[in-house]
Amino acid sequence: MPKSKPPEKVRPPADAARFKVGDRVRVKDMPNLFYSRTQMYIRGVVGTIAECTYKDIIPEDEAFNRDGRIEQYYIVRFRQKDLWPEYQFENDTLQTESPERWLEPAD
Repeated sequence: MPKSKPPEKVRPPADAARFKVGDRVRVKDMPNLFYSRTQMYIRGVVGTIAECTYKDIIPEDEAFNRDGRIEQYYIVRFRQKDLWPEYQFENDTLQTESPERWLEPAD
């Protein structure tokens, strides 16, 4: 008896961004084998979406010369005190770009 295919996951339309400005997100702490544009010091840290920017090829695909999948990019704002607990100023922030697959909702 042939196995049935698992149901396909319902995905948002290709042009829909998963997050919106003001959403709190956590940067996933995933390994990278060779190349990533996600800095080590933001991994595992909660920040806020400051801007939904553009869609582009996944950098790791591009680095390995694979057919590029497209993903959404965001500007994420972090409190510097959350990045470096010894940082002395409470209200200073740092913004950096992050691809969507590195982000998850922060609960």
